[in-house]
Amino acid sequence: MEKYDKYIKTNVEFLDEIPENWIEKRMRFVGYLYGGLSGKSADDFNKAGDENNKYFIPFTNIANNLVIDPNNLQTVIIKKDEKQNKVQNGDLFFLMSSENYDDVGKSAVLCNELPEIYLNSFCKGFRITQDYIDSKFLNYQLHSKQHRHNLLIGANGFTRINLKIDKVKDLFIALPPTPEEQTAIANYLDRKTAQIDELIADKKRLLELYEEEKTAIINQAATKGINPDVKLKDSGIEWLGEIPEHWEVKKLRYLCKITTGGKDTENREDDGEFPFFVRSQTVEKISTYSYDGEAILTAGDGVGVCKVWHHIIGKFDFHQRVYMMYDFDGISGSYLFHYMKENFIHDVLKKSAKSTVDSLRRPMFLEFSVTFPKREAEQKEIVKYIENEIARIDTKVEKTKKLIDLLTEYRTALISEVVTGKIKVI
Repeated sequence: MEKYDKYIKTNVEFLDEIPENWIEKRMRFVGYLYGGLSGKSADDFNKAGDENNKYFIPFTNIANNLVIDPNNLQTVIIKKDEKQNKVQNGDLFFLMSSENYDDVGKSAVLCNELPEIYLNSFCKGFRITQDYIDSKFLNYQLHSKQHRHNLLIGANGFTRINLKIDKVKDLFIALPPTPEEQTAIANYLDRKTAQIDELIADKKRLLELYEEEKTAIINQAATKGINPDVKLKDSGIEWLGEIPEHWEVKKLRYLCKITTGGKDTENREDDGEFPFFVRSQTVEKISTYSYDGEAILTAGDGVGVCKVWHHIIGKFDFHQRVYMMYDFDGISGSYLFHYMKENFIHDVLKKSAKSTVDSLRRPMFLEFSVTFPKREAEQKEIVKYIENEIARIDTKVEKTKKLIDLLTEYRTALISEVVTGKIKVI
């Protein structure tokens, strides 16, 4: 990449030098901060049909975008006599508070003329008052590694991390001398980041296809077996259809015992020895356990319902709203795990009055129909096949994830190199 002819020392911390003709300013001397919505209660937001509804930019629109998405707005009641700050084209917006360091201090720029738009209360707007500054270029620079680092020094909080207003005001920026040059650099980054984003999106779609392939393989093997020439019969289960004619169909109540955790357990010391299952299906470490053996576990309510399953052989404890299947009779625990993971949701959705299930009950498990080969050897063959296929696909998944990480890192590095003058692109 081409370099600028000459560089000079800079006041921007963690950036050694900038092109000789670039201009250095503190943010406070090129514009001013203004507040988001104030004095609002929960009853003021997203009330369909209210004549006083006005649009505002939500927190997520800033957190997820470099440029504000005009199609991702929400509504708030603003009465005629209210004093609230309106946003305008070219304004930048900062996330002043967040639960994590990845989001706090992020900025986004508005590049559309929108009528009477406001800003959410967790953010600050920044209005540029100098006509020699291109707002898109400045926003790109604020996303550089150096400027992000400088903004976050001193950000603190317990449940939420807060960015100090003076951090934004006192931040040094370094700008090409003309708005035309700044605009040209921003346009270059628009093109390059769009190309990278398209590649990342393609890889993410590939991950979805891998997961679909994995689901299809597991479902086929656990309900039809791995012999494509086997004779089939009607299973008697509407959502399942035909199964190999030598397979059995039994209610889960006859294949294992089913229970839930005996107490409302709490997080324990995190340097213990055994896995501990909580309601959300995350795994912590504890120094005690309530069960030792093979079991299948899934959440009884919340986000883990019918989505997160665990097959465990060992010592563990588990929450009172986690269901455990154990003491298997005539069926392999690992085979049942794959079968339950892919098929239990079908039966539960059919019997539930809701379109999405958020709570499971013991009768749902007891009455669930399971189809399986009688011979333990065939069950083991199916499990081995499934695990080999999962390993094959997971290898491709990991490679794709690493590529996404590399593309994301390259995108960040490119922005940083260009907007700090380390490489010349125009």
